Amino acid sequence: MIESRQSQLKVSLISDDMKRYTHQTRFLFAVDCIIFGFDGQELKLLVIQRGFEPFKGQWSLVGGFVQEEESAEEAAQRVLKKLTGLDGVYMDQLHAFTEKDRDTVERTVSIAYSALIDIQKYKQQLSDDYHPVWFPINHLPDLIFDHSRMVELAKEKLRYKAALHPLLFELLPVKFTIPQLQSLYESVYDVVFDKGNFSRKVLSTGLLVKQKDKDKLNSKKGAFYFKLDAKKYNANFNAFLNFVPKPDALKSVKQ
Repeated sequence: MIESRQSQLKVSLISDDMKRYTHQTRFLFAVDCIIFGFDGQELKLLVIQRGFEPFKGQWSLVGGFVQEEESAEEAAQRVLKKLTGLDGVYMDQLHAFTEKDRDTVERTVSIAYSALIDIQKYKQQLSDDYHPVWFPINHLPDLIFDHSRMVELAKEKLRYKAALHPLLFELLPVKFTIPQLQSLYESVYDVVFDKGNFSRKVLSTGLLVKQKDKDKLNSKKGAFYFKLDAKKYNANFNAFLNFVPKPDALKSVKQ
């Protein structure tokens, strides 16, 4: 009888051991959300005031810890909704940040996700609980931990994507002006384009369709509206590759 109980105890201990890897270091797993948005004038980044120590009250990306029962993608959606109110935002996985000292409290690995949205479309969803603020992408406050590095990597990826895919046009109204388009490109690439050259290069692609009406609110003469010819774009997206030939070399260079 005693031997039977000892055998059962041994099996139980073995079973418990198999539920966890023994002699392995454990650390925290987090997600951070880099949310870029366009308000019709410039590109911005959504940040919040951190709600706990360390660095309580300082500016931070939207982030949190992954719970045992959820995936990283599910955690990113959960913390984004909880901390900002934004729901249903599609986010791409950007990069894993694994440096051992990136968090000052304890070892934390973070998966960063990024998204690009139309601020006006999500304006009503935004919650004030954690004081979310949209900052111009090229005039950001100091961010905690390695969040500034995350943002820089996300900006770099955004520049390449913008040169390969019409995602920037997806942020514009159906009808838009050349100045609006120029403002968006200048925000993304952190560069000042010459107005005449920009207009000529864009129109030379043959991908924009000029409309009869004008925007008379933002200029005295009024700027004509344009629409993107989606069919032509899909067939000839290389036209915009020529327009932005080397995205990483554009910064601080007048075009």
